[in-house]
Amino acid sequence: MDIATEYKLPVNEIFATLQGEATFAGTPSVFIRLQGCDVACSWCDTKHTWELNPKTFNNDFAVITVKEQDKESWSYVKDTELVDYIQTNFSYITHIVITGGEPAQYNLVPLCIKLEQLGKTIQIETSGTEELRISKETWVTLSPKINMPGNKKLIQASINRANEIKMPIGKIADIDKLKQFIIDYKIAKQIPIWLQALSQNPTATKLCIEQAMLHNWKLSVQTHKYLNIR
Repeated sequence: MDIATEYKLPVNEIFATLQGEATFAGTPSVFIRLQGCDVACSWCDTKHTWELNPKTFNNDFAVITVKEQDKESWSYVKDTELVDYIQTNFSYITHIVITGGEPAQYNLVPLCIKLEQLGKTIQIETSGTEELRISKETWVTLSPKINMPGNKKLIQASINRANEIKMPIGKIADIDKLKQFIIDYKIAKQIPIWLQALSQNPTATKLCIEQAMLHNWKLSVQTHKYLNIR
């Protein structure tokens, strides 16, 4: 593949903050949030990224870069333009998080490699329902979306590529679903399992703590929300 070729990606927003979840919690990061997702999780907190709606398309990338609130507006952006924007505004930050939406809907190999050539580390947050087109070094945070309204099926190859599993938890049934997922997809014991309470719900958080202690899993507390940052 010629990584010199420019690829356009649908970008909802791009901003710098601290990664608040799982292994990289507390790490200064540049988030690239892509538009488009057909998994349709009922509890999703980024539903504004689901649709590639022509009515919310904005041809001016500069408008996207100054967004401070969740909005459906998005723009097609060349990967080279994304790299240049990051280097111009956040050259001191070395960790890049590609999220969505479902970022694995797109070929991310050229973007990942171009960023890695500048000394960046790449992390993708994905549902496991799409083929992963990423660099070999990309860190994969997989939140398995099982039996969601979009009827998307998990892909074994994408599951196998996960560096960590981050499971949204709202009730005990989600714990049961996670246990079955670990069995069905033969998740290796060395893969970290993170439990993350939906919407920081106190009851769900208590359940996550109890189950993390019981199974030697880990607790992801969405630090950025407690700090009231993006």
